[in-house]
Amino acid sequence: MTLGIIGGTKLSINLGNKYLSMGLNVVFGVREEFEAKQIEWKILKMQKDKVFGYCEAMKKADVILICCENEFLPLVCQCLSQFEKTDKIVLDCTNGNYNPNFACNTCYIQENSGYDRVLKGFNNLGLDYPKSDPLELVKETYFCGNNEGDKSKVKKLIELIGFKAIDAGNLNNAPLLEAFYHLRKQISHQKNENIDYHFKLMSV
Repeated sequence: MTLGIIGGTKLSINLGNKYLSMGLNVVFGVREEFEAKQIEWKILKMQKDKVFGYCEAMKKADVILICCENEFLPLVCQCLSQFEKTDKIVLDCTNGNYNPNFACNTCYIQENSGYDRVLKGFNNLGLDYPKSDPLELVKETYFCGNNEGDKSKVKKLIELIGFKAIDAGNLNNAPLLEAFYHLRKQISHQKNENIDYHFKLMSV
């Protein structure tokens, strides 16, 4: 299995390194103008078989993790639209911009790429992870999707790198997962402290 991690973000490099350390084959997709400023990205770009453009990385991947900034989602959707609608598993790890009527990125990706096999996961971490959790205390993430077989594969991928995978139901709940992320960010903002807040699910 080859993972294609799309986006030049901290979340991309962190998840990618976790999967590489577990022995998985990982390729990274970045935009043409991407500048490798972090040492981790510079090391990856020195390896000729690791960093590609968006479309090329997706072509090589069996499972695609979308971890890019929102302004580059149209390019991602354009690449996705070139594939058969059920050819690859696509896991959206992003969040829409916050506003009172914010749109869900997962819905945007489906509608603008025409791609069916899309799930949601890892979005509670945020694109700046692990900056949002420097001690890596967050050990759970949520995922949702419509196909039970794909959800089982995503669950195993999440658990492979040490997270507890919490099933949040079908893909209609993707907006709720994004709202969950925005709520914790708003709490952090209201506290006016230079720290992040995270939720933990408890059964009682």
